[in-house]
Amino acid sequence: MRLFVAVVPPLEVVEDLSEFVEPRREHPDDVIRWARDEHWHITLAFLGDVPDWKTEELEERLERAAKRQKPFELQLDGAGAFPGVPDARVLYVGVRDETESLRHLSMTTRAAANRAGVTVEGRKFTPHVTVARLRRPVDVTRWVRIFDGYRSPTWRAGSVQLIESRLGAGPGNSSAYITVGEWDFLG
Repeated sequence: MRLFVAVVPPLEVVEDLSEFVEPRREHPDDVIRWARDEHWHITLAFLGDVPDWKTEELEERLERAAKRQKPFELQLDGAGAFPGVPDARVLYVGVRDETESLRHLSMTTRAAANRAGVTVEGRKFTPHVTVARLRRPVDVTRWVRIFDGYRSPTWRAGSVQLIESRLGAGPGNSSAYITVGEWDFLG
């Protein structure tokens, strides 16, 4: 299974961001592939392909990590691009987390995965929600300026999810995301 650990914004935040993104989706640009609303999440740890036999221990360790975490406030705020604005492959909305709880949660979920024998892939943690992917490297300065003005309602993050990504199994040959497990913050 191809897995990642994430915090998923609540429906009201997804709907608010969707209202902001929708007019931009109508912009004719064959380089931009807009992310589907139901795919919006904040990745804490990308695990890649995980053998089925490792998932039970992984789930147990993620549950323990979640139980130690207190709920915390988040807001989508600002924008950016990976690997950078002049040569972007990903356009994203940033995340305001004044308590640094996401960073801590990312470390604890990555540690939980490692203890379960699962290697965490990816780079340094940058809290974000991917709104678009680009078919080739492009300067997205104007898009970052547009999205930099967006602010979502504030919400209280209260759980972490383990999500399976099935490449090409969604509408239009997109990925299908299936929640494998969800654990509430009880700290």
